[in-house]
Amino acid sequence: MEGFTEFNFWEMILRATLAFFAMIILARIIGKKQVSQLTFFHYITGITFGSIAAEISVNQETQFWDGFVALIWWGILTLLVSFIALKSTKARVLFDDRPTILIQNGTIIKNGMKKARLHTDELSMLLREQGIFSFDEVHYAVFETNGELSVLKKPSKATATKSDVKADSTIPPYMPTEVISDGKINAKNLIELNLTEEWLLNKLKKKNVKSVEEVYFAQVQENGSLYISLNNGNTINSGSK
Repeated sequence: MEGFTEFNFWEMILRATLAFFAMIILARIIGKKQVSQLTFFHYITGITFGSIAAEISVNQETQFWDGFVALIWWGILTLLVSFIALKSTKARVLFDDRPTILIQNGTIIKNGMKKARLHTDELSMLLREQGIFSFDEVHYAVFETNGELSVLKKPSKATATKSDVKADSTIPPYMPTEVISDGKINAKNLIELNLTEEWLLNKLKKKNVKSVEEVYFAQVQENGSLYISLNNGNTINSGSK
């Protein structure tokens, strides 16, 4: 009996040690995104990693190498999905969904609330967590894919800075919105902004950007200007609309 107990002890130590270092290596390979941007996909991935590691660490009935291979393969699948999502906008939407607008131009969007499965009490709580107690302060509110709420206050309600002292409180015509990502135009966002691809291409042309493929990321700003980040590392702001 004593020999059997000692054998179990050292087997569990070996299982736990190997699973521990496997988890560390996989976490480093997959990257910091697992923690810093915990979307639903990353949340499920993290839970599964932990479950598999716990299973092979403490359950003697589970063949260690079977569980170890499953852990490694899950890591490979996660890397593969992350790579596909990095290259494809449609894949990112499939795996992580897309942000949902809950408040637009100061108005609560019922369809957005329904899609996010939130009621107004929960929205109020999310706003209070950011120090906002009145819906009247909010111009835009976006429910992100990681479950956090991003808020753009009305200019008249925003905290003033030195540069804002003489600024007016006119409601901006646009919400900062991505229109180009990885050299591809986001037609859906352009439509929501009531802008056209022709407008976008003219903006790029004025800044000597010959091709959309040269652009890593472009975002329409509140005043209608265009923030442009090129693949070569340069950044351009095209000025007012």
